[in-house]
Amino acid sequence: MKTGIVIYEDKNDFREALIQLVNSSDAYECVEAFRTCEEVIGQLRLSKPEVILMDIDLPGMSGIEGVRQIRTMNSEVKIIMLTVFDDNKNVIDAICAGASGYLLKKDCLNKLFDAIDEVVHGGAPMSANIARMVLDHIAAGGTVSTGHYNLTQREKDILSLLVKGNSYKMIASELVISFETVKTHIKNIYDKLQVHNQSEAVAKALRNRIVK
Repeated sequence: MKTGIVIYEDKNDFREALIQLVNSSDAYECVEAFRTCEEVIGQLRLSKPEVILMDIDLPGMSGIEGVRQIRTMNSEVKIIMLTVFDDNKNVIDAICAGASGYLLKKDCLNKLFDAIDEVVHGGAPMSANIARMVLDHIAAGGTVSTGHYNLTQREKDILSLLVKGNSYKMIASELVISFETVKTHIKNIYDKLQVHNQSEAVAKALRNRIVK
C-alpha cells in the first residue's frame, strides 16, 4: 500500500509539479493538495495522510501555525517543511512547533523521495545549517534540569542515538533489536518526556541534559 502524502503549497505550478512527482513513485501517492492550511484540521481528518509537505510561507495562516494546529490533534503524522532558504529563523520556529524536518524547494526534484523515506523511518531531514541553528537555540534556552524522567537504560540509549541523528532503522541495527521494538521504546520515551515528536524529544534531552 502506498504512503499517503498531503501537500500544502500556494504556488500553482510548484504544487502541480509536486503532485506529479509524488504520483510518479511506486511507494507514495498524493491524496490531497491545498493552496492554504486554513482548514487543516478538517482536511487531515478526511485525508488521513502519513506525510505532509508544508510550505513554510503560506498566505493567510502560515505553515508554522499550521504545524502547531496539526500537533494539537495528531502527534504521529510526519511534516516536512518546504522552504526557499535554509538560514531562515522561521525554519527553527517550525521545527520547534513540531515539524519533522525540512527540504529546500530547489532540492525537491532530486531529494524529495529520500527526505520522505528518511522521515517515514524515524529520521529528521535537515541541513547542517539548520541543525546548528537548532542546537544554538536550545543552548540559549534557559533552565537546565538533570531529571531522568524515569527512563530505563534502554530508553536512554535510544534517546541518545536519536540526539545523534540516527533513524529508527539505524537505531535498530545499532542495538540489534527490531524496528517495531524501537518504535515501542520511542513511544514510551515520548510519553515519559511529555513530548509529541522527535524534534521535541531531542530538544528536551539536550536542554535538560537527560543524555550526554
